[in-house]
Amino acid sequence: MTDESNGVKSPALQNFERMLAAGRDSALLRYSIGNEYAKAAQWAEAVAALEHAVALDPTYTAAWKLYAKSLEQAGRGADALDAYRRGIVVARQKGDRQAEKEMTVFARRLEREK
Repeated sequence: MTDESNGVKSPALQNFERMLAAGRDSALLRYSIGNEYAKAAQWAEAVAALEHAVALDPTYTAAWKLYAKSLEQAGRGADALDAYRRGIVVARQKGDRQAEKEMTVFARRLEREK
């Protein structure tokens, strides 16, 4: 996350990026980076990190949910709807009912906006 006034990244993001640079790549690390960018409303950066997270672990429901939200916030509604739908399938397969319900609500909302 960067401070918009001076472009300085948050300590958490700096730490996560150091870990990534040291070769400690993982879905959780990419999710954490994406989450920091999402907190700063830097949606393109969040999308990139979260896209990596779901590629590394396609069963990571929290990553699917934040990935879809980031796509939506980045103005990529059709991609967000696709990501929500894919995340719903993953959540259903894992038995993660809460994530399934949340993503279903968000997907329906997007469908209505079309």
